[in-house]
Amino acid sequence: MVYQKKAKRITFGGGSYATPVWSPRGDYIAFTKTYRNEFFIGLIKKDGSGERVIATGYLTESPSWSPNGRTLIFNKVYKSNNKLISSLFTIDITGNLEKKLNTPGEASDPDWGPSINY
Repeated sequence: MVYQKKAKRITFGGGSYATPVWSPRGDYIAFTKTYRNEFFIGLIKKDGSGERVIATGYLTESPSWSPNGRTLIFNKVYKSNNKLISSLFTIDITGNLEKKLNTPGEASDPDWGPSINY
Protein backbone atom coordinates (compact mmCIF):
# COMPACT_ATOMS: atom_id res chain seq x y z
CA MET A 1 0.00 0.00 0.00
CA VAL A 2 1.32 3.48 -0.89
CA TYR A 3 0.69 6.35 1.50
CA GLN A 4 0.75 9.86 0.21
CA LYS A 5 0.93 12.94 2.38
CA LYS A 6 -1.50 15.75 1.75
CA ALA A 7 -0.03 18.95 0.37
CA LYS A 8 0.35 21.58 3.09
CA ARG A 9 0.84 25.29 2.67
CA ILE A 10 4.06 26.46 4.30
CA THR A 11 4.36 30.09 3.14
CA PHE A 12 2.24 32.91 4.49
CA GLY A 13 4.37 35.94 3.65
CA GLY A 14 3.34 38.82 1.43
CA GLY A 15 3.65 38.48 -2.32
CA SER A 16 3.35 35.60 -4.76
CA TYR A 17 5.51 32.50 -4.61
CA ALA A 18 6.37 30.42 -7.70
CA THR A 19 8.84 27.90 -9.17
CA PRO A 20 9.51 25.89 -5.98
CA VAL A 21 12.49 23.54 -6.29
CA TRP A 22 13.62 21.05 -3.61
CA SER A 23 17.32 20.98 -2.77
CA PRO A 24 19.13 17.71 -3.55
CA ARG A 25 19.63 17.17 0.20
CA GLY A 26 15.93 17.82 0.94
CA ASP A 27 16.61 20.51 3.54
CA TYR A 28 15.54 23.62 1.59
CA ILE A 29 13.11 24.73 -1.07
CA ALA A 30 14.26 27.49 -3.43
CA PHE A 31 11.58 29.71 -4.94
CA THR A 32 10.84 32.84 -6.93
CA LYS A 33 8.85 35.51 -5.11
CA THR A 34 7.27 38.68 -6.43
CA TYR A 35 6.24 41.41 -4.06
CA ARG A 36 5.35 45.02 -4.89
CA ASN A 37 6.75 44.70 -8.44
CA GLU A 38 10.09 43.32 -7.22
CA PHE A 39 11.50 39.84 -7.91
CA PHE A 40 13.43 37.68 -5.47
CA ILE A 41 15.08 34.27 -5.21
CA GLY A 42 14.55 32.87 -1.75
CA LEU A 43 15.07 29.80 0.39
CA ILE A 44 12.80 28.28 2.99
CA LYS A 45 13.20 25.21 5.19
CA LYS A 46 10.93 22.27 4.40
CA ASP A 47 8.75 23.00 7.45
CA GLY A 48 8.15 26.61 6.29
CA SER A 49 10.52 28.25 8.76
CA GLY A 50 13.57 30.36 8.06
CA GLU A 51 12.43 32.08 4.87
CA ARG A 52 15.12 34.35 3.48
CA VAL A 53 15.87 36.20 0.27
CA ILE A 54 19.27 35.56 -1.30
CA ALA A 55 19.00 37.43 -4.64
CA THR A 56 16.92 40.25 -6.08
CA GLY A 57 16.59 42.17 -9.31
CA TYR A 58 14.28 42.83 -12.21
CA LEU A 59 12.82 39.52 -13.46
CA THR A 60 15.03 37.43 -11.17
CA GLU A 61 13.56 33.92 -11.43
CA SER A 62 13.88 30.21 -12.31
CA PRO A 63 16.18 28.85 -9.59
CA SER A 64 17.87 25.47 -10.12
CA TRP A 65 20.10 23.63 -7.61
CA SER A 66 23.67 22.45 -8.10
CA PRO A 67 24.06 18.70 -7.54
CA ASN A 68 25.73 19.28 -4.14
CA GLY A 69 22.94 21.59 -2.91
CA ARG A 70 25.26 24.49 -2.04
CA THR A 71 24.68 26.76 -5.06
CA LEU A 72 21.75 27.98 -7.14
CA ILE A 73 21.67 29.10 -10.75
CA PHE A 74 18.94 31.53 -11.90
CA ASN A 75 18.24 34.07 -14.58
CA LYS A 76 18.03 37.82 -14.16
CA VAL A 77 17.16 40.59 -16.59
CA TYR A 78 19.18 43.79 -16.24
CA LYS A 79 19.72 46.98 -18.21
CA SER A 80 22.92 47.46 -20.22
CA ASN A 81 23.42 50.28 -22.74
CA ASN A 82 19.70 51.05 -22.54
CA LYS A 83 18.78 47.46 -23.52
CA LEU A 84 17.28 44.72 -21.35
CA ILE A 85 19.57 41.68 -21.22
CA SER A 86 18.73 38.23 -19.80
CA SER A 87 21.68 36.41 -18.22
CA LEU A 88 22.43 33.50 -15.89
CA PHE A 89 23.81 34.00 -12.40
CA THR A 90 24.96 31.70 -9.62
CA ILE A 91 24.81 32.35 -5.88
CA ASP A 92 25.68 30.22 -2.86
CA ILE A 93 22.97 29.42 -0.33
CA THR A 94 24.33 31.98 2.14
CA GLY A 95 23.37 34.72 -0.35
CA ASN A 96 27.01 35.58 -1.03
CA LEU A 97 29.20 35.24 -4.09
CA GLU A 98 26.63 36.14 -6.75
CA LYS A 99 28.34 35.76 -10.14
CA LYS A 100 27.23 36.36 -13.71
CA LEU A 101 28.00 33.44 -16.00
CA ASN A 102 29.60 34.18 -19.35
CA THR A 103 27.43 32.86 -22.18
CA PRO A 104 27.73 33.46 -25.94
CA GLY A 105 24.42 35.35 -25.95
CA GLU A 106 21.44 36.00 -23.75
CA ALA A 107 20.29 33.10 -21.56
CA SER A 108 17.32 32.20 -19.38
CA ASP A 109 15.52 29.32 -17.66
CA PRO A 110 18.55 27.38 -16.40
CA ASP A 111 18.36 23.75 -15.33
CA TRP A 112 21.37 22.39 -13.49
CA GLY A 113 21.75 18.75 -14.44
CA PRO A 114 23.15 15.95 -12.28
CA SER A 115 26.82 15.44 -11.51
CA ILE A 116 28.64 13.28 -14.03
CA ASN A 117 31.58 11.23 -12.86
CA TYR A 118 34.07 10.32 -15.55
